[in-house]
Amino acid sequence: MTRDGAAGLICLALAIALWVLSRGLPQSALVPIGPDFYPRFVIAIMGLLALLLIASDLLSQRQKVAEAAPAEAKRNYPLVGATFAVFAVYVALLPLAGYRIATFLFVATLQAVFERPRGAKRWMWLLVAALASSLLSYVVFNSYLSVLLPRGRWTGF
Repeated sequence: MTRDGAAGLICLALAIALWVLSRGLPQSALVPIGPDFYPRFVIAIMGLLALLLIASDLLSQRQKVAEAAPAEAKRNYPLVGATFAVFAVYVALLPLAGYRIATFLFVATLQAVFERPRGAKRWMWLLVAALASSLLSYVVFNSYLSVLLPRGRWTGF
């Protein structure tokens, strides 16, 4: 088992432990989706992804690779730092600009940090993807799941 499989096992154990602990969360009598729904949803996704990581590791172990092992990927610590910085600005901007605007800016900025678009067409796709993800997540959480998302003090939006 490689590091991926070990990480998958650790995440799966953590997901199971968190799922058991989430059984103590209060259930809402007024609405069908209570305060226990979102944490359990995230924990379930975490468990599913951990299982997929374990399965992927086991399948890769079974396959014999005829090619020489590729060189170890170069670590990009500045990109990791930039990602954390963009996320920190997003968290600080949420109460000021509101969920929709802050999420749009976050997604657009993070995409540009990962791979700077070259040309107007790529910039347009970046903006469309940021707008779509912001609006779609807002509709799902606000309308379907009835989660109150932050409104901006600056915008009231």
